[in-house]
Amino acid sequence: MKHGKKYVEAAGLIEKWKAYPLNEAVELVKKTSNVKFDATVELAIKTNANPKYNDQMLRWTTILPFGTWKTTKVAVFVSDDKLDEAKKSGADVYGSADLLTKIKDWNLDFDVLLTTPESIRELAPAAKILWPKWLMPSPKAGTVTNDITRTVEEFKKWKIEYKLDKTGNVHVAVWKVSFDADKLEWNISAILTALDENKPSGVKWKLVKKVVISSSMWPGVLVEYVGK
Repeated sequence: MKHGKKYVEAAGLIEKWKAYPLNEAVELVKKTSNVKFDATVELAIKTNANPKYNDQMLRWTTILPFGTWKTTKVAVFVSDDKLDEAKKSGADVYGSADLLTKIKDWNLDFDVLLTTPESIRELAPAAKILWPKWLMPSPKAGTVTNDITRTVEEFKKWKIEYKLDKTGNVHVAVWKVSFDADKLEWNISAILTALDENKPSGVKWKLVKKVVISSSMWPGVLVEYVGK
């Protein structure tokens, strides 16, 4: 793929096979981003996990120390007696049987779906719709909860979900290029720490093989990282 002059110049500032300390990598990403909009800083993590095996699957959440730039649209599926709580929680979408009907009609106008332990079974008829979109509530993902209000607040402000893609990689948007370098570092470190702490039991080697950060449409920077 042929790149433009600005991209080539930016790539020239980065040693292709060098793994940089996180603080240097962040500074390079900020320095090499040359677009008219506030580009997103993206974290790409190559792992030793194979998503074909259940004991190597990874789907978890973590709270970023400095949050993200966007607000997550949260839906809450609860029983009728908890509708008032769901309404007061600040959820963007909430309901019981009516929400289930919308989901079964492929009306998925939300980023995260929460439910309670007693209501999770009621979502079974929509599982085939929700699972492929990674929207099916799960205790591991923190989306099955008894504290609806607190969980809605976390997802709308600080909490993000990460998961393996089909090739065993994890991709997370951590903030914008304009964000302070030290805060970007804290957010990235929080994600890497959470990955190590929640290493799937089936992964016998180190979970993280390679970490790369980049800004939208610009060269990636290899990060020096030794995980578990």
